[in-house]
Amino acid sequence: MSNKKHHAEWLSLLEISGPFVSLPVLEKVFPHGLDAHDPDHARRMRLAFDEWETNQTGHKPNPAIHNAWIEFVLKETLRLPAEVVASGQSIPQTLKAIHAEAGEVIRPDFVVRNPGDIAEPGKPRLLLAVYPAEQRLEKHVYGLRWKASPAERMAELLKQTKCQLGLVTNGEHWILTNKTEELPTGFASFYSSLWLEEPITLRAFRSLLSTTRFFGALSGQTLEEMLRESAANQQEVTDQLGFQVRKAVEVLIQSLDRADQDHGRKLLGSIPETVLYEAALTVMMRLVFLFCAEERELLLLGDPLYDQHYAVSTLVAQLQETADNHGEEILERRFDA
Repeated sequence: MSNKKHHAEWLSLLEISGPFVSLPVLEKVFPHGLDAHDPDHARRMRLAFDEWETNQTGHKPNPAIHNAWIEFVLKETLRLPAEVVASGQSIPQTLKAIHAEAGEVIRPDFVVRNPGDIAEPGKPRLLLAVYPAEQRLEKHVYGLRWKASPAERMAELLKQTKCQLGLVTNGEHWILTNKTEELPTGFASFYSSLWLEEPITLRAFRSLLSTTRFFGALSGQTLEEMLRESAANQQEVTDQLGFQVRKAVEVLIQSLDRADQDHGRKLLGSIPETVLYEAALTVMMRLVFLFCAEERELLLLGDPLYDQHYAVSTLVAQLQETADNHGEEILERRFDA
């Protein structure tokens, strides 16, 4: 499996909303793929998860077992040493968000912070909020005045504390939140049960959020930097795509105009210019959609029947082959493309 397909595979298994890590950045930071699978850790994690799930779905969920599972993920899965994880009274009182209308104060339950031997000691790098197992992270928190979900609360906490990364969990669902001043908030969901069924998602979780991605990464390869570079790349791609679509719409309309002129202005005589433009733009956006779907292997690209008769990604090569074999003049008398 190619490195691009390797990363595309695990990305397709996540629920992502907003900016997240892009394939070019993943290929640069993980040129040989994600961190290797650790069978011993996976075995211990399965035992810990089974104990947590049995208890939390029973008649009397034990908060101590819930907290033990969260700490297992932080210490064993993400390999975060005790000196970089703050909780309780060790979290600075200033690390909070205030929702004035509801009169609520939002605080993290854990903080991953810089150790004392690197630049900016004590700087918060990741804020973690823990909720009971029955609390759905996309639904508002029951009993509180501000009707916001845990994910929305974390986004507000990141905004007011100016910390870029947050993690929200109920033990099963883990939402990585990315908040910067200049970009929309990004969310990526991981699931504990899926870690057991699709180990590549566990490898992705560990690779992105382990201690080495915060404190042992090369310059430009911390998780915060990966997300910022990905957002910049995606914005550049979006701008370039917009320019290309506009140019393509112009070419299509010019071609239709020449055809109309060749037919004595009878082809488009009854069609308003606005309708013509909207139709051309619709065609182009559908082409963009198809190109993206084929690139992400969501359609049957690679199947000979699909490639020959349905694919748009292979169309240019087919037309070039026809021109090479029979001359470009024949393309003027063919309309299948």
